[in-house]
Amino acid sequence: MAAPAPESLTARPMPMPSARALLALLRPTPGRLEFAFRLTLVCTLSVAVAEWFHTPEVALTAYVGFFLLRADRTTSIVMGMGMLVMASLLIGLVALIANGLIGRPAALLASMTLIAFGLFFLTSASKLAPVGGILALITTYALSLIGMLPVGELATRALLYAWLMVAIPVGVSTVVNLLIGPAPRRLAQSALARRLWAAAGVLRSGDDESRSELRQLRMEGTGDIQSWLRLASLEHTSPAKTINALGHANEATARVLVLVDTLDPVLPDENARSAIANTLEEMARILDRGAYPVEVQLPALADASLSEQAGRALMALRHALTGFTDANEPAPPNPDPPSGFFAADAFRNPTHVRFAIKATGAAMFCYLFYHALGWNDIHTAFITCFIVALSTTGETVQKLSLRMTGCLVGAAISLAALLWVLPAIEGLAGLLALIFVVTLGATWVAAGSSRISYAGFQIAFAFYLCVLQGNGPSYDFGVARDRVIGILIGNAVMYLVFTRLWPVSVASRIDSALALLLSRLARIAEAPGSRLASVQLASLESGQSAAAADLALLAYEPASVRPSPQWIAQREQTLHTTYALAGPLILQPGNPKLAGVLNTWARQLETAVPTPAVQLPALPSWLRQPLLAVSDAVQKQTDATLPPTEAPHAVR
Repeated sequence: MAAPAPESLTARPMPMPSARALLALLRPTPGRLEFAFRLTLVCTLSVAVAEWFHTPEVALTAYVGFFLLRADRTTSIVMGMGMLVMASLLIGLVALIANGLIGRPAALLASMTLIAFGLFFLTSASKLAPVGGILALITTYALSLIGMLPVGELATRALLYAWLMVAIPVGVSTVVNLLIGPAPRRLAQSALARRLWAAAGVLRSGDDESRSELRQLRMEGTGDIQSWLRLASLEHTSPAKTINALGHANEATARVLVLVDTLDPVLPDENARSAIANTLEEMARILDRGAYPVEVQLPALADASLSEQAGRALMALRHALTGFTDANEPAPPNPDPPSGFFAADAFRNPTHVRFAIKATGAAMFCYLFYHALGWNDIHTAFITCFIVALSTTGETVQKLSLRMTGCLVGAAISLAALLWVLPAIEGLAGLLALIFVVTLGATWVAAGSSRISYAGFQIAFAFYLCVLQGNGPSYDFGVARDRVIGILIGNAVMYLVFTRLWPVSVASRIDSALALLLSRLARIAEAPGSRLASVQLASLESGQSAAAADLALLAYEPASVRPSPQWIAQREQTLHTTYALAGPLILQPGNPKLAGVLNTWARQLETAVPTPAVQLPALPSWLRQPLLAVSDAVQKQTDATLPPTEAPHAVR
């Protein structure tokens, strides 16, 4: 019996969450408070430094912090330094051409457009994506200041201030992360322990909540844990043997989660379930203490009444736990070698150029719009375009409601602060206390699920722009109102441009993602008991999570862009079947013929061309059944792209 697919593997429209669902999205999760506090500290201290030295645009200085932090200290520091280097190079380039642009509005506008286009292109087509938008904003905003300055000396000072918008939060972030940032190894061990606790919880209680948590952790994959272990190795703060042992534990944990999910419906013996849960809980406690378990022995669980599937799963689980932290076993080759700086299709796919044209066009329209009106206080429309640009229509529409909601919430908080809090504040300490409290609330939202995280970004953005006007707090309600209007205008322009001009559906990347999932299943089928299969299993599940997220995004696309309901349902079915097949596959011996069948189906999805009928090898029913389901799903998906006269090719 295959485990049912989780509820999150669906592409049904996601309505605005109810009050109960919203509370669930806001509840504490492991690491959420630490991350929110650290990000709040970076933003608040950035405001303190900017206010102390009276640099302009304190709001932007504080907001840059949102793009610098990651879960671990090493990535946060490296990202901050990389962003500072990029900003220094770009602003240095602007400084070289600044004197030639003063008093020449046409040349200035052309320079802003070209630089924005180039950075937006890199945002879409390279690994610059996480910070590309904010770098484009800092650079073009620095250029826009030149147009308001009459002499080169003032232009140079403006560029220095623009550089400080990045340098101040980077410096603060580096110090904060060195002092209190969590070590990558600690994060990896906590994540492994959490997975073992979840697996034990399923066997201990067997309720829907524990099953949901287990399957959610399965879909997250173990990529983040492996990245943290690589960073821990680079830090040289842990022995190499320890890192190797935890790396092996990471791969074994992916297998343990699948095996427990497979065992749950077919293991009725409460004593056996309790014995396995006890072992997993003890392993989790060891990891929580900062060590790692060795010589793990699962108690004898002989039971003649067990089904073949349950017996195989128990045997596989025993093997996975026995070698849980075998540091002597050599690591398998990376099945997905790292790519270069540019995406593989960076200079072939017109989508990257079109994205740059759309984002640049929207930003420059807003720039010309507020200049034409002489309404400089809505310049936040221009700023917003750089912050909210997303590559696909589904992402744009989904995030629009979050941005609008976050903007209005941030504006409401700002209004309350301007009316009742700021008049009672004296000195910098009071202002920083207000910034800290509001930012902590915004970062708590930003550190949560993707269903609400963008709202947290926008709450902070709107609050900073309304409360930090110029070099400090202000009580000008007109400026606060205009800045909120600018944010809303920027969001509206981006929505119209990205849904009307070259709209890009998420559907364009779903079929290739599903084909890749089948290819990974084929690699597992070749040697299901190997360490390489465990690595593939982790990659498979993170890929399933990404495909499920893309299918969910389709619900937000306009009808003119979104595929038909039948198209979506067929891809959902294919995704569900790949999820259900993972567990049974790792219970059978290596089968190259079965791997060939899965590779054939992967090519069928990739090319959308049916293949001749293939003969499945002799297999037990608990493996043959999910394989036939995959065959049916792949065939239906392919047939939908062909003329109705094409005959299907069944699997025997």
